[in-house]
Amino acid sequence: MGGDGATGGERATGGDRAELARLRARVAALESGRGGGRPREHHRLRSALAAVLLVLGCLLAPLAVLATWTSGLVDDTDSYVATVAPLSADPAVQNAVADRATDAVMDHLDLASLLKDVAPKDRPLVEKLLGGIGGSLDGAVRSFVHDKARAVVASDAFATIWRDANRRVHATLDKALTGKGGGAVELKGDAVTIDLAPVIAQVKDRLVDSGLTMAKDVPDVHTQFTVVRSDQIGKVRTYLRLLELAGTWLPVLAFLLLAGGILGAVRRRRALAAAALGVAVTVLALGIGLTVFRAVYLDRLPAGVSRPAAAAVYDTLVRYLRTAVRALVALGVTVAVAAWLTGPGRHASAVRQVWHTGLAAARTRTDRLGLRTGPVGPFARRHRVWIGWLLAAGAVVAYILWSNPTGWVVVGLALALLFALTVVEFLAAGEDGPPAGEPGRAAGGATGAGR
Repeated sequence: MGGDGATGGERATGGDRAELARLRARVAALESGRGGGRPREHHRLRSALAAVLLVLGCLLAPLAVLATWTSGLVDDTDSYVATVAPLSADPAVQNAVADRATDAVMDHLDLASLLKDVAPKDRPLVEKLLGGIGGSLDGAVRSFVHDKARAVVASDAFATIWRDANRRVHATLDKALTGKGGGAVELKGDAVTIDLAPVIAQVKDRLVDSGLTMAKDVPDVHTQFTVVRSDQIGKVRTYLRLLELAGTWLPVLAFLLLAGGILGAVRRRRALAAAALGVAVTVLALGIGLTVFRAVYLDRLPAGVSRPAAAAVYDTLVRYLRTAVRALVALGVTVAVAAWLTGPGRHASAVRQVWHTGLAAARTRTDRLGLRTGPVGPFARRHRVWIGWLLAAGAVVAYILWSNPTGWVVVGLALALLFALTVVEFLAAGEDGPPAGEPGRAAGGATGAGR
């Protein structure tokens, strides 16, 4: 029996050596290109195609964001009104509207008749008193009218007037910017304006109620307040129309290109990280472009347009776009970091090992204190992978269903997911050693995990 055992051991050793020799020959053939030319060439073509898809998807990402914002702002009246509604409470806009209303009223006030009912002997004294208020009769009356106009634009009534006026002007804006609907609607002077007649009517009523009865003789005045003004509006009509039409399918196309590049890549995890960072960088470039364009737009405003009001209008119009930019940048960075941390790299494995070691130590400590998990621990240990995927899917669904998610929403969801995964790993830590794919098993599974 001893001889048979020795013979079997020699055969096993010989078989292992033959297998090892074959593996070495295979590795040498692959490294030198012999017998492995086609797979290597196939991988090169596959990687090149995946790279092209990822680059196209990343370049389309900011255009997709811009197209979605444009489509919502131009197509949806309710969305447009909701976007510009906060402007009625902006101090710069209120001051600009009050100035326009004051100018309109003053142009139709007959100051000479203001003193006609005053006795001749008292007129010098009245003029002196009025002049002491504002430096001159005109200045005193203008200051009085402006105070009443400022009170009107600070009231709830102005907020209602502002919303109604913008709702009416949206149809004109849509036709003027995109050419839809036919007709001869155009932007007069390359400006989007709102008629302030209702505001001036309320100012007149307040002036009369305050004793300035001559204001009732002011006729109905239609003066315009400029919401947006640019000599480039007519030139960008074609681009706006294209973005509006692309608002539905451009985001889908960008997503499909990115998904195709990731799925077609040889190393999918690395492709996912590259795609996430690429989207973050290109969308961040869009955000920088918005800031640069803001400065250019304000510098080119014609004389007579309130710069603070124009800045407030611009910031309000693009605030949802900026929110989307921040959210996508945060999402891209978060996904890239997650892809790196779950990869087979040495540093990522070290970070995970430290994390699991700390959780195992905490779990051991709680066990010694008598805090047992009962049947929850073994259940979490058996199903930790499925639980992790369910938690990740829940975070994705929450992000998709969130109305106008911000960058902080992305960070909050990521931290909540990390906390939930930590709880699961804590419950699963203990008897079975490190999780699958970690040191102890990572060496054998590194090749597959890198894809």
